[in-house]
Amino acid sequence: MPDVDSLMKDMLAGAKVIAVVGHSDKPHRTSYQIAQYLRAAGYTVYPVNPTVDTIDGEKSYPDLASVPEPIDIVDVFRRSEHLPGIVDEAIAAGAKAVWAQLGVAHLQAAEKAGAAGMDLIMDRCIKVEHARLLV
Repeated sequence: MPDVDSLMKDMLAGAKVIAVVGHSDKPHRTSYQIAQYLRAAGYTVYPVNPTVDTIDGEKSYPDLASVPEPIDIVDVFRRSEHLPGIVDEAIAAGAKAVWAQLGVAHLQAAEKAGAAGMDLIMDRCIKVEHARLLV
């Protein structure tokens, strides 16, 4: 089993498409800022938020199943209790991995992801780890 740093580095280095669940349309929100960072780092980022139609002129998708291309990483900006359902959606959408931001963790979600053979990172900031491991 690779250590967590190796797993995160491989996940980030191999990813091209990231779906951000809970992507806000408000520039002062962390999800907005981190999605902008990921775009600047060269990833294709799809906002997933059923409460907004567009973010900065880009279409926002109501759920992971609606994202128009295969997802490498699902980056989660929702409370921990939502994580098991998001993992279910990610599995159904064929996503390769789920990344739960700082403060987001759920044992049942980890078990579901593991049972499906999906990598799951919890309670880590994707921006911090990207800057630490790849920049």
